[in-house]
Amino acid sequence: MTIFFAMTCAQADVWGYVDPKGVAHFATEKVDERYELFFRGGERFDTAEGLPRQEPTPRPVAVPSRSASRLVAFFEVSPAYKQVKHHLREVSRAENIEYELLQALIATESGFDAAAVSPKGAIGLMQVMPATAQRYGLAADAKLTLHRKLADPRTNLRTGARYLRYLLDLFPGQLELALAAYNAGEGAVIRAGHRIPDYPETQNYVRTVLQLYTLLKPPAAVRDPRSPARVRMELPGGAAGRGNLPPAPAGAAQD
Repeated sequence: MTIFFAMTCAQADVWGYVDPKGVAHFATEKVDERYELFFRGGERFDTAEGLPRQEPTPRPVAVPSRSASRLVAFFEVSPAYKQVKHHLREVSRAENIEYELLQALIATESGFDAAAVSPKGAIGLMQVMPATAQRYGLAADAKLTLHRKLADPRTNLRTGARYLRYLLDLFPGQLELALAAYNAGEGAVIRAGHRIPDYPETQNYVRTVLQLYTLLKPPAAVRDPRSPARVRMELPGGAAGRGNLPPAPAGAAQD
């Protein structure tokens, strides 16, 4: 599947609101009265059978916006986003990943909350697992724990972007698989036959990131298959459902 096809099929509804702290909350459904519809998508989300054709799952994790310009405005009012966007541009260039893709992924992961920690232990803006960070040479020292290091925006972005770059190269031209692997682990995608695993959270996660990316970066602008091509945003429940599992050792099962 080409990235263009994946993006044109990302047709989920997007609901959201900005709270008094400037935090943007996005969902695939109207969670409560604070949410308003930003974008009306199609009723199906089909990536060449990578995702089953079905109604969005109850757990909200997708994007709202009547127009891309309105979504961009959401980002521009976010202090948390503005504080890190220079780091975001740095890692975008360093890892050859489109800025808008990183923007969409981080919005879905943490809502640009550098202090976010999931129950599974994923940390920071890109919700990086400590084991994943160690894989890229990050380690605790006498001054700082690994957790503290990953809470640093620049360190977190550099580490998370390196992992995402690895996944984009592992699944070339298949952005939806790279995103599924970022959420559930590459082992889960491989075991699913190089398709998005049958996990509602992961399926909804892919919808969310693709829809955000679609709104931020129109499909017609996507050119390089290696470089397909986050307003602080929170999902209901914060980072509670985060995946980003570390790669399983050879021969080991991965949840």
